[in-house]
Parts: sequence; structure tokens; C-alpha cells
Amino acid sequence: MKNIRLLAIHLFLLSVLLVLTVILCPLYGPSDSSFSIQRALDRSIPYEQNMDAVIFYTTRLPRVLFGALVGFGLAIAGAAFQALLRNDLATPYTLGLSGGSSLGALLAMHFGAALLHRSLLVPAGAFAGAFSVVLFIGLIAGRYKKGFSTNTLLLAGVTLNLLFSSFILLLQYLSDPFQTFKMIRWMMGGLDIADIQIPLYLCLPVVLCGAWVCSYSRSLDLLSLGEEAALHLGVEVRRARWITLFGSGLMTSILVAYSGPIGFVGLIVPHTLRRLYGPGHRFLLPASGLFGASFLVWCDTLARTLFTGIEIPVGVITAFLGGPFFLFILLRSMHGSER
Repeated sequence: MKNIRLLAIHLFLLSVLLVLTVILCPLYGPSDSSFSIQRALDRSIPYEQNMDAVIFYTTRLPRVLFGALVGFGLAIAGAAFQALLRNDLATPYTLGLSGGSSLGALLAMHFGAALLHRSLLVPAGAFAGAFSVVLFIGLIAGRYKKGFSTNTLLLAGVTLNLLFSSFILLLQYLSDPFQTFKMIRWMMGGLDIADIQIPLYLCLPVVLCGAWVCSYSRSLDLLSLGEEAALHLGVEVRRARWITLFGSGLMTSILVAYSGPIGFVGLIVPHTLRRLYGPGHRFLLPASGLFGASFLVWCDTLARTLFTGIEIPVGVITAFLGGPFFLFILLRSMHGSER
């Protein structure tokens, strides 16, 4: 009872951290020397004449809200995939979702230049590419009456990523320099949206998918003991794995459609919290979502303010943090296996 109360307090503190993050991060940006939050919130000045209000409501606030939503979804999906694959190095992109989304987006950029509604074409292509991977993995898994092994999923993911990479290189080679630059920039990942309606529209499906995955926290706990043990303890293993794969995959597909493949959030956040609080998914999944939201927003704030006059894609920042973290986990696991 005391342990449950302590975890509830920590969830509350993570919620407070997220609220403070959403309040503070819009105050920082490349134009801080002239930006005034008091002026931005001053309703007595006409909106069209209030540049601070325009910056706040069309750039900074939508970006912070979108970053929180993306971090929330990717962190929960990362924790779920690590449980599903029983691998601490798994991420939402392990099964090929990043490659599928990138290929779909790049196809839209290359062949959709003359089409109308291009603002929707790239996200639609990215979503179609990512979700097609989820359906394909599910189709492979469905061929096994007794379920599917984690090795099968991992090998399928590696194969798909290699296949998508070859098509992506071909598309970049066939594109003009301007298109190629746009493709590379999209694949770096970013939160630079200029419409507050995007995070508002995406909020409901992402939160519902996250809650759906969280409702299977007990099944994920038992799956970590092994499939046979979980079956003996009453878990519908096949159903639990399908829900985890489909819910996490759908949530990731929705987010990367607009953000691009932002890496390592789904690795760093759940792995760190698992080290701090243990493997219980009833706490780990919502805690990963809350901390992942704050983590990505602060990474994006750093990307916006690190250098004057230039903005670094947030995917570069998370890669700089995630690369050494990945090596640390790998070396730690190798050291542990040698004992």
C-alpha cells in the first residue's frame, strides 16, 4: 500500500513537471530579446498588430503542445514494444515503422509536387507507410496459430528497414536537389508546425491508443515472465500481443505522420524509468508518457535556442542524447552477461 501511494505521488510530480514544461517552454525561442509574454497575452492590442501574440499562438504554443503529444505517444509505445519484444533496446521503430513512414512521405514529396492539398499529402503518405508496416507485421504474425515469436518480429523489422532504406536512397537519387533537401530534412524529424489545430485533432486518437495499451499493463507484466508462464497465469497471450502491437503501432503511425521519425524518445524514457521504478507496467506506461512529453519538449526548446539564427531539428538533439545512451545500455548488458 505504501509503495502504491509513493508511485501515485511520483505520477503526480511527473504531471506537475509536464504542466510546468508547457507553461515555461513557450517563453523561450530565437527571438527572446524582443519577445514579451505580457504583450503576447494583451487582448487590448489587435491580434494582427501584435507580433508577440502571432509568434506565441501560431508558432511556440502549437509546437510545445505537439511536442508533448509526440513525446507522450512515443514513450508509451517504446515501453510497450520493449515489453512485447522482451528487449530493452526495442523502440517504436524497431519493426520498421520509421522506414515505412519515411518511404510513404518521400513518395508523396516526389510524385505529389503538382497535386493540390500538399499540406495533407505528406502526412497521409507517412501514415499510410507506417500503418502498412503494422498491418504487414500483423499478417505475418497471423500465420502462426500459436502466436509469434519475438525473433520473428525482430527479423521482420530489420528486413523491412533495410528494404525501405534502399527505396529511400533510390528516391533521393532520382529527385532534384530541392526535393532531396526536403526529404532529408523531413527524415530528421521536427515539431515545426504552424497550426494549433494539429495537436488538438491528434490528441484524442493518441490518448485513446495510449489508454488502450495501458489497460493491458498486467498482461505485459506477465508476458515479461515468458509466454508459457503468462499462459498458465491466465493471460490471453495472442490477444495481449495483438493489442500491444496494433495500439502502439497505430499511435506511432499517427504521430510520425506529422513529426517525422524522431528517434530515441521511445528508448531513453522507458528504459530510464524502468531502472528507477522497476518493470511494473501499471506505473511504467503512464509515467513514460508523462516524462516523455516533458523530455521531448525540452529537447525541442534546446534545438530552438542552442544557436542564434539557426534551428536544429529536434531529431538531431535526441540522436545526440540517444546514441551514447544506447551504447551505455549495450555495454552494460554485455558486462552483465560476462559475470
